Amino acid sequence: MFTVEQIRAAHSKVKSGADFPAYIKEIKSLGVTHYEAYVADGHIDYHGINDYTAKVPAKYHPLAIAETAKSEEFKAGLVEHQEGKTDFLTFIKMCAIFGIEKWTISMDKLTCSYYDQSGNILLVEEIPQ
Repeated sequence: MFTVEQIRAAHSKVKSGADFPAYIKEIKSLGVTHYEAYVADGHIDYHGINDYTAKVPAKYHPLAIAETAKSEEFKAGLVEHQEGKTDFLTFIKMCAIFGIEKWTISMDKLTCSYYDQSGNILLVEEIPQ
């Protein structure tokens, strides 16, 4: 099974949203089936077969997540990030400001779903291959 160190090595290659599809391909090849990334502190739970989980601990001081999601503003910021115009920390801060609590990645469906604090899905995107 995969390790936190392998995940970190793959993630270290991501400089902007433009690098995300290659990252997904690499961690899928390691055996990751899905994961949840939490905006508040950056911890991520990576899951594999047979209930295997590798937990990446918090990466930064906690951020306050806006109680009310601003879906359209988030979508505009996401496009900029995917075009490589922002780095990851800028993206995370933008998520917090616009009320994104977490996102989940499904390797089988190749989707990324963004959630607000109430557990509502605000956006589901297909991950380019």
